[in-house]
Amino acid sequence: MISRRTMIAVGALAAAGLALSGCAAGNSGQSDGKTTVSLLVNVTPNLTEDWWNDLVKPFEKANPDIDVKIQNPGAEGVAAAVPRLLAAGEAPDVVESLPPSTELAPELVDLSTYDWAKNGPLAEQYTIDGKYYMAGIGMQLQSLWFYNKDAFAAAGIAETPTTVEELSDDLAKLKKAGWTGVQTGGDWMSSYALQTVGLPTVVGQHPDWYQKMSDGKLTFSKTYGDAVDEYADWIGKGYVNDDALGIKYADAEQNFLAGKSALYPMGSWFVASEAAATTPANIGVFRAPAFDGVKQPAMGANIASPYVIMKDSKHTEAAAKLVEYLVTDKTAILDQLKVDGNYRAGYEYDMGDLGKELLQIVTDTPDAAYTPTGQGYGERTLPSGYSTEINAQTQALLGGTAPSDVNTAMDDWFSANLK
Repeated sequence: MISRRTMIAVGALAAAGLALSGCAAGNSGQSDGKTTVSLLVNVTPNLTEDWWNDLVKPFEKANPDIDVKIQNPGAEGVAAAVPRLLAAGEAPDVVESLPPSTELAPELVDLSTYDWAKNGPLAEQYTIDGKYYMAGIGMQLQSLWFYNKDAFAAAGIAETPTTVEELSDDLAKLKKAGWTGVQTGGDWMSSYALQTVGLPTVVGQHPDWYQKMSDGKLTFSKTYGDAVDEYADWIGKGYVNDDALGIKYADAEQNFLAGKSALYPMGSWFVASEAAATTPANIGVFRAPAFDGVKQPAMGANIASPYVIMKDSKHTEAAAKLVEYLVTDKTAILDQLKVDGNYRAGYEYDMGDLGKELLQIVTDTPDAAYTPTGQGYGERTLPSGYSTEINAQTQALLGGTAPSDVNTAMDDWFSANLK
């Protein structure tokens, strides 16, 4: 799955920057007796430079000897800016929105000695060789089904499904009642519904699925095959909108918000779209179920606002103080969660009913259930290009390709791309 936010690691960093670990950090130093700590951040229409400066003001007030310099990466974004800054010998002290990868880890400070890093959201899932290189403030959930409550009522569905089999039965009832069941689209969206069907079971049964797939110890057809078959059955029975390949993400979202479909597989950021809509449909959300018999369905999730400290920093102690503040101060955490529509158990901000339903899912989901989605993160990664391939094969499925052919194609792809 692909998050709407910039949550991908930088493979290009290996070539651009790993040989430069001895370069001096050019963006931090002493000014007016203060230590200047540079913070490279993701700047968006809601995460403005002014917002970031306001976020760190209380920290600067509490630490008058530290000045935080917000760095805007501009149009190139954080992921592209980091290797460029490394090559220029101007590595920032702290980077936000760039989770660690095996390529990036040699450039990062090991945060394993800090309890606030080890005890944060998804901390264990993002470790590399047992080391903690990042700390985050919350999470984006991905294994979710948003649903039209009025459609469910019209179809006589009183409870949300708890297994894939129940979900399939509900789709049959929705079709009989005249509803388009699953709203999906083309581009990166194509594989989203399939992964929402598959991952809760696949990783629920094989917690080390990512590692074993990369080692060739498991196969796609043997682990994911049932989900591919099930989704193909939905397509064949008309449970999925038949114009999916021609629908863009924004249009798919608007169709669901307008009440033109009954179910929408999407990440937790959709809650912000629902809250901003003028007259949205009556929408609820439930956790993506697994096939019957899976005791603990996996929950796809990404870290929200991961912070890392660059090894080139000359002020790692001050940088660590800043990161600790950003990921432990309750007001700072709530400000960050709210502005980007993210969630964390025990942290409730002003949100609508749909947001509260999602927060309850976060509260009820055990830490052990969380899993990467798509190509993965930390040590749980698949061969490069997986997200593109699963998307292409799902588009083939939507176009009428037999599920057995899709499973064979995915097996062949893994065989050709094993690490």
